[in-house]
Amino acid sequence: MNHSNKKGFSFGLTSGVITTLGLMAGLHASTHSTLAVLGGIFTIAVADAFSDAFGVHVSEEAENQHTPKEIWQATATTWLSKFFVALTFAVPVLIWPLGTAIVINISWGLFLIGAFSFYLAKKQQANPWPMVGEHLLIAAVVIAITHYLGDFIGKFN
Repeated sequence: MNHSNKKGFSFGLTSGVITTLGLMAGLHASTHSTLAVLGGIFTIAVADAFSDAFGVHVSEEAENQHTPKEIWQATATTWLSKFFVALTFAVPVLIWPLGTAIVINISWGLFLIGAFSFYLAKKQQANPWPMVGEHLLIAAVVIAITHYLGDFIGKFN
């Protein structure tokens, strides 16, 4: 995998997991609405995937070190990975009750982050556990903050 695809995939995967889980935790805590959570997931899959891809595109252009082909590869890979990763979180919401789906999705998201972090560390010939722990901690903090923010916002209903 070349630099552009690595950058796009790693950014899309991690952003897809963190953004979608954060949004789900907040929406679930504030609304307890399956429709709101599903709407959020689909919005992330489309709008935020385009936003992230555009951000990567501009960032790669700003480095002034990449060919147009490399820039567009990073853009496309970011969009595709963010889009499809985010959509995977819709499946449990469509199949199970919302509370169960949230637990399944948190487990799925933490698995994806942990497995990818382990892979990255092994690729770098480093001890994987510090990287895995750091990345899982960041994910857990995002989930907790957005959950409590959702709880707070839900009190105004």
